[in-house]
Amino acid sequence: MHKIEHIGVAVKDLEASNALFEQLLGVAPYKQEAVVSEGVTTSFFKSGPNKVELLQATNSDSQIAKF
Repeated sequence: MHKIEHIGVAVKDLEASNALFEQLLGVAPYKQEAVVSEGVTTSFFKSGPNKVELLQATNSDSQIAKF
């Protein structure tokens, strides 16, 4: 395996998770956005050629809310 496009991680607290991943990966998120149609707020980190996407549900109907 040469590259993983991205790994998505459902989180309860995006702000706290951003701080943790900044410490773990040594970089700040390069992109944050609200995806209203999916009911999530996301944050992306790069580590080499790979990406980690943190997802926080913004409502109880979101697919992410159940995780």
